[in-house]
Amino acid sequence: MNAIILAAGRGSRMGDLTIDLPKCRSVLHGKELIQWQMEAIASAGIKDLGIVRGYLAHTFDFKIKYFENLRWQNTNMVASMLTADPWLCKNNCIVSYSDIVYSGRIVSSLKNSEGDIVISYDPNWLELWSQRFKDPLKDAESFKYHGNCLLDIGKKVETIDEIDGQYMGLLKISPVGWRIIKNYLSSLNVEIVDVMDTTTLLRGLIENGEEVNVCPISGLWYEVDTESDLDIYNKMCSPIDIGP
Repeated sequence: MNAIILAAGRGSRMGDLTIDLPKCRSVLHGKELIQWQMEAIASAGIKDLGIVRGYLAHTFDFKIKYFENLRWQNTNMVASMLTADPWLCKNNCIVSYSDIVYSGRIVSSLKNSEGDIVISYDPNWLELWSQRFKDPLKDAESFKYHGNCLLDIGKKVETIDEIDGQYMGLLKISPVGWRIIKNYLSSLNVEIVDVMDTTTLLRGLIENGEEVNVCPISGLWYEVDTESDLDIYNKMCSPIDIGP
């Protein structure tokens, strides 16, 4: 099992915090976001870690494997994943957004889940969203599943009944799953793939008849979209227990 952190973007919604460093180098409870991720991944027993970098790539000085998204300004998450093709073709991989914080227990749960494409989700999402937004439904997206199979994801919602949980930006992909993803992407125009985010990819896969499995999490996790998110977590939330 390998792990890949997608950290090519700037994170422009963070304002001045990303002038000199990428978003994932923002500090929460005394550690950079990416340090929280690296520690959680290591505590889950995953030793081989790679980072997809782009914006201010030279500021990454960890002694690990790097993949380069040289077109980071014009592309999105899926294009960043494609740069890690050599690993995804050969190994089971945990793929993580770089603006989330989670525990090693969450990684281990996903690592041990069944399926070729599996995404983690928070069934208790509303508690976190209620701290971040006056109206949680303005930011939340549709998420429905049956059994352990994803049925719907990533659409605008009007009622809470459309939401069984929230995808948190952490997924597992096997080599078989990666072949499924690449076959689907090959049917699309390059321009569409360039701007595709992971949620749109997942929705496209299930609409194309492919199976995407879900893995519920328990415990704290944080998503950092804005500077106000950092302020809220630093003031109201406790540091996450990274341990296994």
